[in-house]
Amino acid sequence: MSLFSDWKARAESLQSNEDYQKYWNAYFEQETKAYAQVLKNHQAPLTGTVAELAERLGFDPVAFTGYLDGANTSFASGEKDLDALTAESSVTLDFDFEKLFFNMHEAKAQWLYTLPEWDDVLSEQKRQEITNAYRASKVFVAPVQVGRNDPCPCGSGKKYKNCCGKN
Repeated sequence: MSLFSDWKARAESLQSNEDYQKYWNAYFEQETKAYAQVLKNHQAPLTGTVAELAERLGFDPVAFTGYLDGANTSFASGEKDLDALTAESSVTLDFDFEKLFFNMHEAKAQWLYTLPEWDDVLSEQKRQEITNAYRASKVFVAPVQVGRNDPCPCGSGKKYKNCCGKN
């Protein structure tokens, strides 16, 4: 079984609500520390085997695969093939930090996108632009509905029902 399959099995094996909460709270605490470390050392991508990077960021290899799953759409080089990862697989964490910041909003992970370490990575203005772009992406604008008796949008001057809305 691959590390990623182990990760999914581990997450699905939590039976009680108490176990579920305890596990995810511990994971999110590890994840927060890992992102803080990545942001502090943002100048160069982290490179190494899965086992090495997991140890460096405070994870076991299976939980690190879960970390990669959450971050997978935020890499500059594209998504990693998580199913193929083993503890000896070489991995480069080359984050696109703007995409990462956006994706943290997408995941509603306020504990991550409000980390003070972001101050050295992205300017306040850039973070605000990304936040506004995220919010704008979630706004639904209903298309304008033309009523039967409204003027036809084609500009003929006729009512819609007598012009383009005619069967």
